[in-house]
Amino acid sequence: MFRETVSLSGSYVAVDTLSVEARLVERAKAQDEAAFEQIMSLYADRLYNYILRMVGNATDAEDLVQETFLRAYQGLPNFDGRASLGTWLYRIATNLCIDHQRRRARRVPTVSYSALDDEDGEATEWDFPDQQTPNPLEAALNRELEAVVEEAIGKLSPKLKTVLLLYDVEELSYEEIARMLGIPIGTVKSRLNHARTQIQRHVAAYLNDTPVPTQAPSVK
Repeated sequence: MFRETVSLSGSYVAVDTLSVEARLVERAKAQDEAAFEQIMSLYADRLYNYILRMVGNATDAEDLVQETFLRAYQGLPNFDGRASLGTWLYRIATNLCIDHQRRRARRVPTVSYSALDDEDGEATEWDFPDQQTPNPLEAALNRELEAVVEEAIGKLSPKLKTVLLLYDVEELSYEEIARMLGIPIGTVKSRLNHARTQIQRHVAAYLNDTPVPTQAPSVK
């Protein structure tokens, strides 16, 4: 991964961010607290947003971010760099979220989607609330539809929700998710498809004013 930065002379220089992270990891392994604080600053917001969507509660998300970094700090001596630092941190966060959800009642995540794939692979557009809309009735209906989508996501199993959020929200690749979760790429694609299908059916049932279908059998 490369990022362009401007040098003192005004020219653009390509910086290998993976190399920067590798150096930070080595310094952190050597008990350099400033280096680990830099790692935290790089990933704190991204991890918080991901965890918040997983657990649906800001306070719990903050606690789990702190726990993620604590586990990472404790596990640094065993981090061998075969996966990227980001992938490793997301794996820790994902495991903590799943453990959290097993202990606590399922919560509705604070995430919304502007498009879901239909059975033909085409994007189905859903218009969610425009906070500036002058029509109160339209705004109310849009908020209700968004709530239906959020409810559908909240009802996904942890396995399906994890893949959906990592791919559609965090924009990780199939390969990264497969390495992170220790599953084949085909399983990642299957879970993503099942998650999208369940959400689409839930929303379609609402739009057609029909009973929401029962959740599909669990997916490996």
